[in-house]
Amino acid sequence: MNLTEYKIERLQELKEKLHSENEKLSTVIRQAAIKNKWFTPTHSWEMIESIKADFLDQEKLSNWLANYEVKEVNKSLGLILAGNLPLVGFHDILCAFVLNVPLKVKLSEKDSVLSKYLLEELQALDITWQVEFVERLQDFEAVIATGSNNSNRYFEQYFQQVPRLLRKNRNSLAVIRGDESEEELQGLAHDALSFFGLGCRSISKIFIPKDYQVEKLFKYFDIYQEYINQHLYKDNYDYNRTLLLMNQTPHLANDFLMLQENESLQSRLATIHYSFYEHAEVIQNYIIQHHEDIQVVVSKENELWKSVAFGQAQRPSLSDYADHIDTIDFLLSL
Repeated sequence: MNLTEYKIERLQELKEKLHSENEKLSTVIRQAAIKNKWFTPTHSWEMIESIKADFLDQEKLSNWLANYEVKEVNKSLGLILAGNLPLVGFHDILCAFVLNVPLKVKLSEKDSVLSKYLLEELQALDITWQVEFVERLQDFEAVIATGSNNSNRYFEQYFQQVPRLLRKNRNSLAVIRGDESEEELQGLAHDALSFFGLGCRSISKIFIPKDYQVEKLFKYFDIYQEYINQHLYKDNYDYNRTLLLMNQTPHLANDFLMLQENESLQSRLATIHYSFYEHAEVIQNYIIQHHEDIQVVVSKENELWKSVAFGQAQRPSLSDYADHIDTIDFLLSL
C-alpha cells in the first residue's frame, strides 16, 4: 500500500466518526458553541457535513492526489490557523496529513476546540503523523499562516527567513445578470449569509444590472431572518444600521440585513454592498483591480472571468486553494 492509499484509508476512518451519534463529537460541538458564540451547533454540523462530502470523499481524494507525486515531507511546518468559521483551517490540516508533514500548530482562540478535536482524531488514526500544539511557533522549517491584514504584516517580517505561505483578508463578490432563476437567487443568499457572512468566501458585494430592482433580493435572504435572534449578530446589525442612519447614508434594510450602494469590496457585518453596471467590462476591470483581495466570484458562466455557480461559494473543492496558491505544491517543494 502506497502513502496515498494509506492516508485515504485513514481519512475514511475519520469520516466514519463524524456523525451526530458520536457523543464525543457532539460534546465538542457544544463546547465550541460555549467558547465562541458565533459557532452555533447548526453551523458546526453544516461545516462537518461539507467536509465529509467535499474533502473526505474517497473518490474525490483519489482524483485530487493523482495530480501530484505524493511523498512524505519531513520538514517541520508551523501552522497558524484562522478562526472566523468552524474548522476553516481543515484544508491546510488535510494537506499536511496526506504528506505526513510534522506539524507545530498554533490554534486560533476562536476555534481551539473543534480544530484540536479533529487534529487529535487524525493523529490517533495515524500515529506516524507528528502534531504538537504550541502557543508560540519555534523550531520550524516552513510556515503556513492565516490572519488579518494587520497580522499578515507581522507574519511577513517574523517568518521572512523560512519558506512561507501567508494569507490575509479576502472577500467575495457576485454578479447578477438579471435572468437568474429563483433557485439561483436562493443560492446567492446562501453564498452571502451562510455562517453569518463571516467567511472569506461569503459574498460581501454584488454587481447588479442598471435599473434592476434591488429590493426584490430581500425575499431570497429571508431564510436567514432568525439571525437577528443571535445577540452578536443583532449587536452588529444595530450598530452598523445606526452608523448609516446617523451619517444619513442611503441604504435599504429589513429587520436583519442592509444593502448599501458602495464601491468597496469589503462590507460590514449584516451589510452587503452593491454597484450597478451597464457593461460586463466594468466588472472585469474591477476584478482585475482587486484580484489580490477577491477569494471567489459567483455568477453565471462568463467568458470574461472565472466564477463558481450560485450556491457553491461555500463549497470549495479539494483543488480550490485559499488565495489560489496550491498548498500541496508548496509543501512538496520544501
